[in-house]
Amino acid sequence: MVVYNHDLEKLVEENKVPVSGSNRHVHLSPEHLELLFGKGYQLKSIKNLSQPGQFAADECVTLSGPKGEKKGVRILGPVRGNTQVELLAGDCIQLGIPMCVRNSGEIAGSPGIKITGPNGTVEIKEGAIIAARHIHMHTDEAKKYGYKDKDKVSVRTFGDRAVTFHNVLIRVHNEYALDMHIDLEEINAAFLKNGELVQIIR
Repeated sequence: MVVYNHDLEKLVEENKVPVSGSNRHVHLSPEHLELLFGKGYQLKSIKNLSQPGQFAADECVTLSGPKGEKKGVRILGPVRGNTQVELLAGDCIQLGIPMCVRNSGEIAGSPGIKITGPNGTVEIKEGAIIAARHIHMHTDEAKKYGYKDKDKVSVRTFGDRAVTFHNVLIRVHNEYALDMHIDLEEINAAFLKNGELVQIIR
């Protein structure tokens, strides 16, 4: 697991959290993993992510939409109950897919997309989203900060291209590790680096 070496008590005092940028990626259901890669296939981890048990897999797929395709899109593991494709806004324009900002897992009514792997193709009817900004907090961390699951906050950054992100969802679970997730376009636009601190505005 990627662990940022920050003093939690100091973070809470200053109401700050570390931030990570997320590139486009795919979460697959067990059924779709087998359709794309073969029966009984298991994802191969190449890098642990900031959330416990989550990893970047060696496997990549091609995404196709009405206007184009995007090759080499990485799969994140482990497998999930439902297949979900998390895109950048620029990807949606390139692929010809409507931009649909959703909280992860809330895919009902979102656009579909075609996913191609080495052993086949899957066309999902929904699940292509731009992931909404969110902050993961362990249950104990949330108590220290004074937040609860599904709270929404604003977060400001610092530096030459300082911005304020609004509508940031707080996600609390006893298996989460403290980290704010925004997508790659957002982290680059604000000149941020993974692990850099940003401040929650109450």
